[in-house]
Amino acid sequence: MHIIIGLGNKGSQYKNTRHNVGFEVIDKLSYDHNIPINKSKHKSHIGKGLINNHSVLLVKPQTFMNLSGQAVKEILKYYKEDLENIIVIYDDITLDVGTIKLRKTGSAGGQNGMKNIIELLGTKDINRIKVGIGAKPKHFTLSDYVLSNFKKNEFDDFVIGCEKATASIETFIASSIDDAMNKHNGK
Repeated sequence: MHIIIGLGNKGSQYKNTRHNVGFEVIDKLSYDHNIPINKSKHKSHIGKGLINNHSVLLVKPQTFMNLSGQAVKEILKYYKEDLENIIVIYDDITLDVGTIKLRKTGSAGGQNGMKNIIELLGTKDINRIKVGIGAKPKHFTLSDYVLSNFKKNEFDDFVIGCEKATASIETFIASSIDDAMNKHNGK
């Protein structure tokens, strides 16, 4: 089984914010593949289903971003799945809106949810998709920026970024992280 984890913050006040792009990608996968996110378990909202005849678990941790590792650790312990079969989706301020980057390993790059996951799992070897949210303007604090909504002129690019992330996850599930990186990085 593949476990697809989108990071974000719970609560309606955070919906459509830059920090919740991981949740948005999970929602798109849920819609596109008719996989309802209808259970609350392991500090997460989850849904089980199939993507291209492969069993998947869609996960939206409900611990708030900075404690995402608690939910991820619980999910992995319960399902006893290898790290090579999971992928984490989260926002990245170093990438332009609409851009994605897949990696198999690396630091958290300042993203606190990913930092917590790396700390609690004890490894940097975690498949991930970073979805660009654009650079922080000088007049914003980092927290205010990531919790802001996309501007009207950014929205189309935000949708494109979610579509790219979804396509890369479908490749990851059907083949491998390497194929997904080769096909979707830098596109």
